[in-house]
Amino acid sequence: MRPSPFDKPGSFWRGNLHTHSNASDGILPPDEVCRRYKAQGYDFIALTDHFIGIYDYPISDTVQYRDDAFTTILGAELHSGAMENGELWHILAVGLPEDFARANAPAFEPVEDQETGPEIARRAREAGAFVAIAHPHWSGMTLSDARSIDAAHAVEIYNHGCATDCDRGEGFSTLDLLLSEGRKLTAVATDDAHFHVADHFGGWVMVRATKNTPEALLTALKEGAFFATQGPQFHDIEVRDNKVHVTSSAVETVIVQAQGSATASQHGSSMTKTVVPLGRCVKSPWIRVTLIDSSGKRAWSNPIWR
Repeated sequence: MRPSPFDKPGSFWRGNLHTHSNASDGILPPDEVCRRYKAQGYDFIALTDHFIGIYDYPISDTVQYRDDAFTTILGAELHSGAMENGELWHILAVGLPEDFARANAPAFEPVEDQETGPEIARRAREAGAFVAIAHPHWSGMTLSDARSIDAAHAVEIYNHGCATDCDRGEGFSTLDLLLSEGRKLTAVATDDAHFHVADHFGGWVMVRATKNTPEALLTALKEGAFFATQGPQFHDIEVRDNKVHVTSSAVETVIVQAQGSATASQHGSSMTKTVVPLGRCVKSPWIRVTLIDSSGKRAWSNPIWR
């Protein structure tokens, strides 16, 4: 079995799905944000400013910054209702229409008569967006909170801004627990860049699509045709004979994670073709694969359902 995206035609396109400009609380204007990502070799970004009243509910128009080598997907970070800790929801929505109806979210505090987080997430998905549960560690999100976002396509498993600024950048536990409840979710790495600290160019997705267009990329994201990375690259994954065969850029470690405490791994030097026997992972309904290179940078496959 060759899981998505390795069973798909097309090329891999590098993109950041969580980015802010001075249309909300970032410090750079949209044109400069786009210029910097393009200069760093990205193929696309989604500018996802905070969809909230104090910023006049922006869905930043980045169409003018597209060209033959670089594209953008419209989106926003949505806020409405309170999580169990009383704080406002943060939900990533990539691929929103420009006329997405405003929420009743005047500022970064919950108010009465708001949509709940699950409700605004459903509305975003119905409008055509790719929806991700944003930075669950940073948010102090409970499993019950995460479970309630039934419209999510993905969990933000690495948020570079949160990792850099407060060492709360991960969402692996949230993802794995939801997977073990049968939720068919994918895993995204992002920057959540604001450019006031070194919160940029640290986590991204590699999306496999036949074209570098917003429509093709969005379809691929929803289909799970991507992997997440800080640098290392997956070239192929195949599961056969109770082993995982991984082709990649040069790495030192390949780990297979599964339900509960089950894991399997191989370690070495400059590994590019690695075979990992499933071992205890063989009974799990899902597995996922992590690469670690010599500098400690990681890449993560989407869950593979067996």
